[in-house]
Amino acid sequence: MLALICGQGALPTRIVQNCSVRPLIASLAQFQPDELVPDINFRLETLGTLLDLLNQRDVTKVCFAGGIRRPDINPTLIDESTQPLAASISEALAKGDDGALRVMIEIFEQAGFDIIGADDIVPDLLPAVGVLTRRLPTLQDHKDATRGAEVIASISNLDLGQACAIVNGQVLAMEAYGGTDWMLNSLTPRVSSWPLGGVLFKAPKITQDRRFDLPCIGLETCQQVKDAGLSGIVIAHAGVLVLDVEDVIAEADRLDLFIWVCEAPL
Repeated sequence: MLALICGQGALPTRIVQNCSVRPLIASLAQFQPDELVPDINFRLETLGTLLDLLNQRDVTKVCFAGGIRRPDINPTLIDESTQPLAASISEALAKGDDGALRVMIEIFEQAGFDIIGADDIVPDLLPAVGVLTRRLPTLQDHKDATRGAEVIASISNLDLGQACAIVNGQVLAMEAYGGTDWMLNSLTPRVSSWPLGGVLFKAPKITQDRRFDLPCIGLETCQQVKDAGLSGIVIAHAGVLVLDVEDVIAEADRLDLFIWVCEAPL
């Protein structure tokens, strides 16, 4: 049986919709899913109890999907089953995003669960190589995409973000704690004073475990890219999830943006 450890956003719902058998849904109490009703709510302070419950429900595979933030830990709420994991949880929370996720994955694997990626369940979330839209990237867009790939490669070991905005070879912004939404929204004022054009480039970090935390784009990304004055979106093939790909393509066409799925590295 599959368990979906889900956070916020549309991805968990898409996964459930593509499962022939509904998975068991578990969610951090502080980050309830947008559209799903969890079977189990848990806190990190009760992670050990969650693992026990998953075993009792005959869960063998686990998929992580959706957005969360680092929750605050209340030591007084750590239950008996979680006490042996307390040191590992503290270690995870002290690391960057990648390090924290790896520690959490290790906890689940050591408990006997196989970790699978969202694309293992919904392979259509990873579109094929090529330009998906009517609008095509220009030669400068190709150059900006190459620059974007270099930027993501250079910051991978710093455990920052998975996206950047490039125009005429210049880095306008890099994704960090606030995520892609915050980065793009921060660029919106430039449309009245800065040169327009450029690309949003998204790719997983070089050392990323692709079973979890793959970057993602959706309908809202298109509008944010347009509002930021960029010309299009470039994503790394097999490394960026696209929610509702046909709808996203239609929205990009409506906004006169391009979406290019490129081989990585460029």
